[in-house]
Amino acid sequence: MSNNLILTQLGQRIARYRLNQNISQQSLANEAGISKPTLQRMENGHSSQTANLIRVLRALDLLDNFNNLIPEPAPSPIQQAKMHGKIRQRASSRTEQTDPVLWSWGDGE
Repeated sequence: MSNNLILTQLGQRIARYRLNQNISQQSLANEAGISKPTLQRMENGHSSQTANLIRVLRALDLLDNFNNLIPEPAPSPIQQAKMHGKIRQRASSRTEQTDPVLWSWGDGE
């Protein structure tokens, strides 16, 4: 599914929720703290700032669905053992994950 198709479907769903709640675009925009043209662009499938999407979802009382969109990830058992119960704070670089002896840069050595 393309990004444009996802944006279009997201905009259509926002518009349907708004209409099902009998809310005008201007009223929803005011409630969300965004401009009416921003809401219109969003409903028409154009990209928008994430903060604007969050504002609209909150105004439509749909923010509880956030966990369905991006569920809280659980660390793997191996990662938990390595971290001794700590939560990972950053990713390791590729050089740390790769054995440098296996790389050849073609310099003839």
